[in-house]
Amino acid sequence: MIKYVPKMTSVVLEEIPDRVTLAVDISNCQGSCVGCHSPFLKLDIGEELTPEVVDGLIAGNFGIDCFLFMGEGRDPEALLGLAAHIRAAHPAMEIALYSGREEVEQEIWSAFDYVKVGPYRPECGPLNERTTNQRLYYVRRTVAGMADDASCHPRRAKGRDASHKGNPVRALPVREPSYAIPACAEDITFRFWRKGIDPNR
Repeated sequence: MIKYVPKMTSVVLEEIPDRVTLAVDISNCQGSCVGCHSPFLKLDIGEELTPEVVDGLIAGNFGIDCFLFMGEGRDPEALLGLAAHIRAAHPAMEIALYSGREEVEQEIWSAFDYVKVGPYRPECGPLNERTTNQRLYYVRRTVAGMADDASCHPRRAKGRDASHKGNPVRALPVREPSYAIPACAEDITFRFWRKGIDPNR
């Protein structure tokens, strides 16, 4: 079961670049980020997020083009099931996941259009800081909605000292991920640096 906090659900413009996004905060958070802005989301609170609830949220928020899960909860099967429902019932809707984990499974890359990885670290800053350890990826897909098979094959993660569109990132210790990042997942973190916004609110 995936639970969300209805009163925290809102339409946002800054969480996913160039998208009108419905941000849905998920409880039962797996992370323990220092300086977390919503530590209560670690608790088993809120209401069940079902396909019917998702449909109602989308219908009740005209103009959105992206559905964002702010967290994963602790039921990966249910999470993937909700993403699959959105893909099938709302094909024009893009799907995003803010994960606080360092790396995620291949099933996550296949299910979501946007995936944010990395826990929040105060010394590194949020996504709008060039020193951030977090990354937001966009998964390129075909017209049919599937991950781009021509380029979506596993590759190893780049080091933290890599440059993104000419923007240098402070060198941080690199740990080889146990899950490969697919080649069709494009690092778009630099878009936050251009806009100078704080997606972590």
